[in-house]
Amino acid sequence: MKVALAALFYFAAVFGAGFLLGPIRVLLLEPRLGSLVALLCEAPLLLVVMMFAARRIPAAVRLKPDTGALATVGVAALMLQQVADLTVGVTLRGIGIVAQLARFLTVEGLLYAGLLVLFAAMPLLANRVKRADAHSSGSVVNRSG
Repeated sequence: MKVALAALFYFAAVFGAGFLLGPIRVLLLEPRLGSLVALLCEAPLLLVVMMFAARRIPAAVRLKPDTGALATVGVAALMLQQVADLTVGVTLRGIGIVAQLARFLTVEGLLYAGLLVLFAAMPLLANRVKRADAHSSGSVVNRSG
């Protein structure tokens, strides 16, 4: 249950940020700078949100910093994100699923795919110190006596 909750909150935090930043990128930056530069402007902000959310949300739901649990959070959040992204593309932007998938063949699409990989991996990456601490504290032997 904690894994599902962490995945849902992680997805909501990052997708929410993207939902707010998307119109700024599309309506303000793309016409002036082009789609690639606009995406390069947006990407660092999304990465900050990903890092913050991936670090804080598992701790907030008291999820054990276990590799399997954190990987599941990332993959489940990615699945939610893809469903939401396709839905928004079709319903709000009028872009069909085939056209959305074809976008991955562009430079912008490849950059976006890289961000998706980081999104899925970030719960593991952002909590690697916690995982190392949990692993080492479980194997410490008291030799003082």
